[in-house]
Amino acid sequence: MTPRIVQVRRNLLRKNDEAAAVLRDRYRRAGLAVVSLVSSPGAGKTAFLERTLAEMRPARRVAALVGDLATDNDAERLRRAGAPVRQITTGTVCHLDADMVAAALDGWRLDEIDVLFIENVGNLVCPASYDLGEDARAVLLSVTEGEDKPLKYPTIFNTADVVVVTKLDLAVAAGFDRRTLLDNLRRVRPDVHVIEVSARTGQGIADWIRWLGRRAPGTPVGTAVPGSLAAAPPEPRLDPL
Repeated sequence: MTPRIVQVRRNLLRKNDEAAAVLRDRYRRAGLAVVSLVSSPGAGKTAFLERTLAEMRPARRVAALVGDLATDNDAERLRRAGAPVRQITTGTVCHLDADMVAAALDGWRLDEIDVLFIENVGNLVCPASYDLGEDARAVLLSVTEGEDKPLKYPTIFNTADVVVVTKLDLAVAAGFDRRTLLDNLRRVRPDVHVIEVSARTGQGIADWIRWLGRRAPGTPVGTAVPGSLAAAPPEPRLDPL
C-alpha cells in the first residue's frame, strides 16, 4: 500500500471518528441506546432484527436504520414489526459511515426512541473500521457459513461486543460443528460473549434481549416496565469458551 493511499485512508477514518463522536454525544443527550448489527450477506440479519423489534415492542420504543447497496426491501420487511424504520441506500459503498447515519436521522425525535438498531451493509470487511457512535456492536454468524469465519475475518470479530450465532434451527442439517466455531472464536477473541439464536423458532431471543438490557447504557432504567430491556434481569454469561 502506497504512502498516499495510507494517508487518504487515515484522513477518511479521522473524519468518520469525529462525526461518530458527535453522534455519540447526540445519542447520550437523547437517552438513546444504539446497537449496530454486522454480518456477511445471508446470515439472517434482517430476520433476526425483525424478530427483535417485534419482541421488544410495545414495552420499548424501538427503531431501525437499514443499510443496503440497493433497494429498500429490508426496510419494508422490518416495518412489519410496527417500528419506525429508515433505509440508507449506499450505492457502491460497502459500509455505513457516521455521516450517512447522521443524515438518515435528520428529522427524527431521538428522545422518543429508547433503542435504535443500525443494520449495516452485508460485509465483514469494511464495517470493521467505521465507528457509528453505537453503544454496542453485534457480529452475526450463521450456522450455514462455516466455522472458520472468525479466522478469515478476525478484525470484525475483534470489534464485536457480542457474537450472535444465527439460524440455529438449521444446525443439524448444515452439519454445524459448534465446538469448532467456539474454539475458533477463542483464538481470535477469547472473552467475547456468544448468544445462539433462531429467528424462525425464537430460540435464544430472550437471551439476546437480556444481553441488550445489560449492555445498552443509554436505555432508561428508572422507567422500566415488565418485559422491557431495562427491567430484564442480569443474564448469566454463557460458558462455551
